[in-house]
Amino acid sequence: MKKKWPLALGMLLAVGGLSACGDSNGNQAESGASGSQSADGEVVELSFWRHDYAPEAEALKKLIASFEESHKNIKINFQMIPNDQYETKIRTALAGGNPPDIMALDAPTLASYAAQKAIIPLDDYFAKDGSKDDLLKPVIEGLTYDGKMYAAPNNEGTIVMFYNKKMFEEKGIPLPSKNVDEAWTWDQVLDAAKKLSDPAKGVYGWNPTPWGFVGHEGAPYSEMAFLWQAGAEILSPDGKTAKGYLDSAESKRALTFWKGLFNTDKVSPKELPQDAFWNGKVAIHVDGPFAFQYQEQNFPNFKLGEDYDVAPLWKDKKMIGTTGSWGMAITSKSAHPDEAWEFVNWVTGVEGSKVWYQETKNLPARQSTFDAFDELKAYPMNIYAEQLSKYGHPRPVTPAYPAISEAIRQLFEDVGLGGADVDESLAKAVKKIEDGIATLGKE
Repeated sequence: MKKKWPLALGMLLAVGGLSACGDSNGNQAESGASGSQSADGEVVELSFWRHDYAPEAEALKKLIASFEESHKNIKINFQMIPNDQYETKIRTALAGGNPPDIMALDAPTLASYAAQKAIIPLDDYFAKDGSKDDLLKPVIEGLTYDGKMYAAPNNEGTIVMFYNKKMFEEKGIPLPSKNVDEAWTWDQVLDAAKKLSDPAKGVYGWNPTPWGFVGHEGAPYSEMAFLWQAGAEILSPDGKTAKGYLDSAESKRALTFWKGLFNTDKVSPKELPQDAFWNGKVAIHVDGPFAFQYQEQNFPNFKLGEDYDVAPLWKDKKMIGTTGSWGMAITSKSAHPDEAWEFVNWVTGVEGSKVWYQETKNLPARQSTFDAFDELKAYPMNIYAEQLSKYGHPRPVTPAYPAISEAIRQLFEDVGLGGADVDESLAKAVKKIEDGIATLGKE
């Protein structure tokens, strides 16, 4: 399958390649005059903003070119914005009443935009030709707010366990199972980490969060899994309170275990060295599928299957992996939502998603994309695919998510890095979230 795709990809990107026919399975419809022509026959121009990430930008440029070739009456004005400026520019444009027609959004920001009516629900479009039943369940859950779906996914994300195979073999430690239904428990990982730690050489057994204690979303993304795995919840089912949920006995168990990794057992680094796993300073790590490309580009001599291997994420009471990634939304100020959907569906639909995977290697959001590529059914990508479909768990979909993200990040940092009291830290986190929820009611 993989060897056949370069030719197939070229065909998809050729004139009309993505618009062969429209059907109930969600293949892009042939646009013709009715689909892409404005009432007066003039070209419809759509603005599309996205954060600047080079590999994905190139994929989008190809998809835009093929879309415009097939839709002669629609032009896409694509603007890339630096990552650290993207959210600010989007919110400023929304406040000023001049946002783009189409905007990229990260799953945790969706509820905030939806609650402000800055973006429109896409349910009617999905019912028409969006092949919603092809999307994985965690994907749909992560893009749904108040019973409506507000974005179409470019891809999905989750993280799994990486381990230094040679270190395991040198210590005589049995290798973890590659079966997602047989994930190692926290205690099994901890037992291995104790044997793998070597303070004299500056080697730590287990780094439980991809980037260490950092001030961005990567930290809570990975840390929330510990809470859910222990059987805890962050919010009540109605999303109105964290009290009685985040400060549960299950949360205390998760935080007590986490505290021990850094302060009692000392198998985890409080200051994470640069490229710690790839440089042999961490034996057990956690990362996304993008790690393979990073390794090939920066550590080509550190080989998968020889120096390191991949296994499912660890578990406790439950096996759960955090999910969520970027999608495309249509703003409520767009004068051409139908044409905007044509482009969104071109990029994120059944065929566009295959092109997106081929170009970016990001974890797909559609089952049909997983089915189309043999490499997604084979190790190591099958671990991501199976963990996502069986055990994926989206972050809370609520306008209060910014407060939740910061509260969880600070909670795990206080307990792990600072060795703070678990009960006191949980109380602080609950208050921060409650304050965030209360603020929403005053807006």
